[in-house]
Parts: sequence; C-alpha cells; structure tokens
Amino acid sequence: MTLKQIGLALLTMLMFNSAQAHIASNGFLTLNVEGKTISGTLELAIRDGEMAVGLDGNNDGQVSWGELRAHQAVLGTYLQSHLLIDTAQPCAITTDSVKVNERVDGNYLWLPFTAVCNEQPDTFHIDYRLLADVDPSHRGLLTLTAWGATQTAVLGGKQSTQTFAFGQPTQWRTFVEYLSTGIWHIWSGIDHLLFLLSLLLPAVLLRTGKRWQPVPLARPAFLNILKVVTAFTLAHSITLSLAAFDVIRLPSRLTESVIAASIIVAALNNLFPKVTEGRWRIAFLFGLLHGFGFASVLADMGLPSGARLLSLVAFNLGVEVGQLAVVLAVMPLAYVLRATRFYRAGVMPWGSSAIAVLAMVWLVQRAAG
Repeated sequence: MTLKQIGLALLTMLMFNSAQAHIASNGFLTLNVEGKTISGTLELAIRDGEMAVGLDGNNDGQVSWGELRAHQAVLGTYLQSHLLIDTAQPCAITTDSVKVNERVDGNYLWLPFTAVCNEQPDTFHIDYRLLADVDPSHRGLLTLTAWGATQTAVLGGKQSTQTFAFGQPTQWRTFVEYLSTGIWHIWSGIDHLLFLLSLLLPAVLLRTGKRWQPVPLARPAFLNILKVVTAFTLAHSITLSLAAFDVIRLPSRLTESVIAASIIVAALNNLFPKVTEGRWRIAFLFGLLHGFGFASVLADMGLPSGARLLSLVAFNLGVEVGQLAVVLAVMPLAYVLRATRFYRAGVMPWGSSAIAVLAMVWLVQRAAG
C-alpha cells in the first residue's frame, strides 16, 4: 500500500470515526421530586429517537412532526421499558404529549412524564438504559431536584443503575459528579479535542524552509505541548467562569459555529503554515470561544446553590483531566513517530486535511442551524 493510499485510508477513517464520536449522544433527564410524585422530562435527539424506535415512518431520511406525534405511544412505551425509577417498588411512569426543542446540534424530542411511587422516597434508584442496545456511548445527563437540593449525575454505561439519597448532597459527592461530567464532556465533545490535536500535531516537528523536520530532542516538543495546552486551558477557564456566573453569554449557534471555524484554522495552518512557533496564541484566542461551548453543558445541568464555585471548579478540572489523558495517550506516540515519513508525509497532511474537511461540514451545519 502506498503512502497516498494510507493517507486516504486515514482520511476516511478519521472522518467516519470523528463524525460518529461527535454525535455520540447525550440525553437530558430532569427529575423534580414532590412527595410521592416525581415529575420529569426527557430530551433526546431526534436522530437517537429514530435509532431507538424508528420514527421515520416513510423512510425518507427525515422525521416530520406528524411522524413524531404518530409514535407518541411507542416513545412512551420505550421510556417505560428503558428508564426504571424505584424505591422499595418501581414507580409507575406515565408520559405526556411529545414536543420538540431545538438545540445547536439539532432538534430534540421533549417528552414530559410523571412517576408515581408507593411512598415518599428518601433514597431511590435510577436504572437508565436508553439506547444501550444500539449506542453504548450514549449517556443521560441527570438534573435531580428534591426539596430545594439539586444533584447531578451522568447515567448509563456499564453502571446503568445509580442510587440517590435526598437531602443536601455532600460537597464531596457534588465535586465527584461535576468532575465526572467534565471528563465525559471533553471525551464526547470531539470538536474540542480535534482543535487541540490540530495544534499539537506539529509540536514534535520544526518548520525548516518549506518542510517539516523532526525536533532533535524531547525538550522542544515538551515545551511546545506545554505552551499550547496551558494557553487553551487558561483561555477556556476564563470564559467558562464568566458564562457560568452569567457575566457574559453568547448565542450557542454563534459559539458552536466559531468553534468549528477554529478547528479549520488550526488544521489549515498545518497544511499552509503561517504560525509555527506561536501556535499557543491560536490556542488562547480560540480557547476563549471553546469556554463558552463548555459553559453550555453547565447551563443544561445548572450549578447547585451553595456549591456553585465548587461545581464550576470540579467541572473545569474534569475537562482538564480528560484533556490531559488524551494528550498523554497521543503525544508520546507522535514523538516516537516524528522522524518517520509516515508521520510527516502521512499523518500531518492527511490527518489535518480530514480534520479540516470534517470541521467545514460542522461549520455549515451549525451556521445553518
């Protein structure tokens, strides 16, 4: 297989896998406990609803409002069989009329429901298995409110059942919940990682004339990586904090569109280098916009009263932990391969091209809504 064929294979694989990872879905589950009754809502992407129960009745590739309403009963049955809330016994779930909510990544079905328990719960279990059989990466972002106290959690995966005790959650539990949410968000939000990866691919190389050459020692590569990661971390931490405390907010469509544009800029800079030694400046400039993207997740979950600062710090730390894990997994391998033709003539140009093309698709989708 020639290097060109390898590059094309990398391009195809990265575009396919990145697209799949980007739409690795999140459902939004909200529960409000009042005595024996739990009122809730589930927001699920229309595309996920189609995967779960087949909403596209005429198979034209689109789900109309009529098709969504026609599957009202099916959606209710699906929710009842894949979401279990119980105390000593399962709480009976009944659903209401489905609605549609628009988010930046597409339309979501909005399904209100009521769960009636046999007794007023002080501890209960949630078993969340939505899409587990068709998309194991799916997670449910839970916001649970009971008697003035709010808890959050990421549901699904290998531990589908979680137990919740009412009353004011401990600071440690709040910290762990928001930390895990931050880690999950950076791992499922492939756009943030592709931006960072685009800036880090040249970190193990030097631009000499019109060619990329391997760095002779580890120290320059380490400093390049440190500058980029630090600048990105500092920038998004600033705007995440400002947005979380309602100092500055930007429209989500604008934010997500600029994030896609930032990936294009970073990837094209690898193909047509204009900024070589100062990539940390790109990381900082666009990192400010990525911070507003992180803030959208916190907006969906909310910051619990009495622990807003702790929750913000934990979420941001989770983002950094997830980000660092990816850097530690990718960059040592990049350093080992830096002198090979495979890396300089394969990974750099073809990988950057795949990232740029994918980001262009996202930019069109997000700008057009």
